[in-house]
Amino acid sequence: MKTTQKIPKSKLSRASKLVATGAKVGVNYLKYYGNKTLMDEDKARSILDENNAEDIYDTLKELKGSALKVAQMLSMEKNLLPTAYTDKFSLSQFSVPPLSPALVHRTLTQYLNQSPEQLFDKFDYESINAASIGQVHRAQKDSKLLAVKIQYPGVSDSITSDLNLVKPIAAKMFNFKAGEIDKYFNEVRNKLLEETDYELEIAQSIELSEACKHLNNLKFPNYYKELSSKKVLTMDYMEGMQISEFIKQESNQETTNKIAQALWDFYMFQIHVLKKVHADPHPGNFKVDNQHENLIALDFGCIKNIPNDFYVPYFELADPNKLNDEAVFEAKLYELEILRKEDTPKEVKFIKGVFYELLSLFTQPLQEEYFDFSKSDFINSIAELTKKYSKDMELKKQNGNRGSKHFIYINRTFFGLYNLMFDLKATHVKTNNFA
Repeated sequence: MKTTQKIPKSKLSRASKLVATGAKVGVNYLKYYGNKTLMDEDKARSILDENNAEDIYDTLKELKGSALKVAQMLSMEKNLLPTAYTDKFSLSQFSVPPLSPALVHRTLTQYLNQSPEQLFDKFDYESINAASIGQVHRAQKDSKLLAVKIQYPGVSDSITSDLNLVKPIAAKMFNFKAGEIDKYFNEVRNKLLEETDYELEIAQSIELSEACKHLNNLKFPNYYKELSSKKVLTMDYMEGMQISEFIKQESNQETTNKIAQALWDFYMFQIHVLKKVHADPHPGNFKVDNQHENLIALDFGCIKNIPNDFYVPYFELADPNKLNDEAVFEAKLYELEILRKEDTPKEVKFIKGVFYELLSLFTQPLQEEYFDFSKSDFINSIAELTKKYSKDMELKKQNGNRGSKHFIYINRTFFGLYNLMFDLKATHVKTNNFA
């Protein structure tokens, strides 16, 4: 794979890359209008999506950092974008052009004040995993096999400027009034900044792995503070395969159900007992050991704390009795900042109808003792409902500033978890097995 020699760091250089990409997208649309006269419109649209996805991803993987992290987040939202985009953006989970060996040596030496040869008995300069914020290398010290995660240079410094570049676009897309988008952007910015602090990640990793170690069929690496810093994280190298590879290879239903149950229990225990959660459930953050017995959880950089004033109304609406009690349902929507005091009766009625339909579907797995994630009906219904409301003109007229900022990462967690459970084709998952 081609390696990266240099990453654009300044606001001007990064903005210039995005402007150039916008020009390429414009050319792709001109080709699309021409293709529509020569071929079926669906075929022409498919070519447009593929060309745009490739051009956008090529730029994001060069920029790395928060720009590429957004692509990674979007790759998990399979219902929001055409397949061409999610397929291309999913590469950001574990297959990004890595830093060159020379840049790895310089970066690691800068971050730890010693060269790789001084720190480790062996160090492999070829990356085994390169994603949005950093890349991972194998190493060895005192007979221990280690994984060393190195942050890309300049990532944390570019987060705020990167987000400021896309803020006006997002405001227009989601119909936010001036200033109202800030609470959501601040939530994303703060989480991204936390993900660039590897000392914080080690502390979170140790805390959560210790709290969850009693759960069945779940394993965690050990972490080594003395070989880490704010920009370098060293942990055990965990033998096994990425969960996406396990899904392709494993055909025994009992085995996939066991791994799926471990994944579900891991998330439900965090959410309902710890009130904090690993909010980045994409395939690149999970492996399965070589015996196909245990799920291995990696990368605790994105941890979302769940405040009680959000947790209580959010999960009360998973109770069908409260969901179907109109007065209780309306009260909870106010608590979750979905309804606002200035809403007209017509707006209240409309928003209640939208969210009743969404929540009735989205909370189905939480309403049953056992749930079958292998059936496509559930995931397809989410996709159809998302598509329906993305085109709803009445909903587009509503101001986008609806819902607590905590929805961003909690909903992201559930969307990612549901997609992983569907990919695993789990048929018999006990949903309340987390105490």
